[in-house]
Amino acid sequence: MIDHALFDPATIDAETKALNAEIVAAHAAQADPWSLPIEEVRARRRAGTQASPAMPRSARAETLTIEGPGGPLALRVIRPQGKPRGAYLHIHRGGWVWGAADEQDPWLERIADACGFVCLSVEYRLAPEHPYPAALEDCEAAALWLAGPGKAEFGISALTIGGESVGAHLAVMTLLRLRDRHGLPRAFRGANLNAGFYDLGLTPSVRLWGEERLVINTTDLKRFADGYVREGIDRRRPDVSPLYADLKGLPPALFTVGTADPLLDDTLYMSARWAAANNGGHTAVYAGGCHIFVRHPGALSERALELIDRFLMALA
Repeated sequence: MIDHALFDPATIDAETKALNAEIVAAHAAQADPWSLPIEEVRARRRAGTQASPAMPRSARAETLTIEGPGGPLALRVIRPQGKPRGAYLHIHRGGWVWGAADEQDPWLERIADACGFVCLSVEYRLAPEHPYPAALEDCEAAALWLAGPGKAEFGISALTIGGESVGAHLAVMTLLRLRDRHGLPRAFRGANLNAGFYDLGLTPSVRLWGEERLVINTTDLKRFADGYVREGIDRRRPDVSPLYADLKGLPPALFTVGTADPLLDDTLYMSARWAAANNGGHTAVYAGGCHIFVRHPGALSERALELIDRFLMALA
């Protein structure tokens, strides 16, 4: 049960309010990303900006290359310090058009060390150069490899999957493809789904958010969907927007979202459908949390990350 009091602005703590104000101001001081060439936006993101400082790259990371549908597919691997207890297949954020597998190493190091998991992040092909279903096909290939030869490669049996924003979308779509195309509904024991974008036709919270860029805004989410799915494709097809899919037979999921996220409805709707499909799991809603608020250090982020640790550890 979700506590309705979480949506009362009075429950937002001072640290979270200050962080949100800083993020809005930092974005307002920068050029609109849609006014710049896409390669420049990608380069700025990698270098870090005032609005989104770069996360440090891990000295422990290595690259493993497998055969993908579009050619060699790179998996960024961060191993635990000791013998692995399982694996976590991570799918990065960035609206299908930005982002990379090496832009969230601290999260993956934390999961590797706290849970004892080998963490693998998929370097999937980006839109608009590679529109739907290229990114999904790459994630599907990575999941199939991990569920097959990867188990022997790492000496593990417990597999988990997850991601943030469009990474959560791709994680759910990957689970659906494993179930429907490969007869592997429970190849992965659980899914860590952080503020996913599950309806590319846009939920009410996305449509009504407006132009204030608290990390993302309505225009950003529309442009992401436009870049990923070409004109003429129904964006509410179940193989495009997982909110409309048959969700039965999928593993337990931890849904994480903040109340100050344009994608709030996506998580509320998807988590309710997940529960109705009797898949199990938990929905964690955080008062005042912005889009992927765990990206920013603070007490709210630590609470959410600790719950993620506990959820994943219980699956090994």
